[in-house]
Amino acid sequence: MSPETHLLTSWIIGAKTTSNLRDCRLVTLAGIVPDVDGLGLIVDLVTGRTMYYHQFHHLLLHGAFGAILLATLFALLARDRWKVFLLVLAVYHLHLLCDLAGSRGPAPEDLWPIHYFGPFSREPVWLWRGQWPLDAWPNRLIGVLVLVVALWMPVRLGHSVVGVFNRKADAAFVAILRRWHGLIRQRVRSFLCTQSRGEN
Repeated sequence: MSPETHLLTSWIIGAKTTSNLRDCRLVTLAGIVPDVDGLGLIVDLVTGRTMYYHQFHHLLLHGAFGAILLATLFALLARDRWKVFLLVLAVYHLHLLCDLAGSRGPAPEDLWPIHYFGPFSREPVWLWRGQWPLDAWPNRLIGVLVLVVALWMPVRLGHSVVGVFNRKADAAFVAILRRWHGLIRQRVRSFLCTQSRGEN
């Protein structure tokens, strides 16, 4: 799945399960950190080679080593350490599951495996032959649904995924979302009133 979907999904989980913004931020970031091992793509594009991305993506951080390392590190930075440790493990493994389901390349044989004990071993390999392409409709549908939830939740919570990166920008973003939410509710009420009058 796309990094944006991983980010928004982990933010939703963090926002619903943590009690402070720091812990929410850590849980959110845990959902996208596994893709850091894909930064070899930039090196490949600059050098004109195709070795780092294909060699290391889904090997360095897409497994138990990355999950335990990140959960321990983020727990040390958290306020509610045990909770964050467990939540990081959960969103990390959700990332792996989503990649296993929907990260295939354009060709049917271009499957992305998960090497769960990487980088120390390429075994066991998690591979699902039903894996759909990265740009397939299931990923798009999941992405849209997650986006809708991530745009709706901040109205009540008072913070959004933007706050993971900048609190000031987050305050402005939440104010805009609340204004839109109010306009939508007003229009829905107006429409329902018009409909009920028409029935009478």
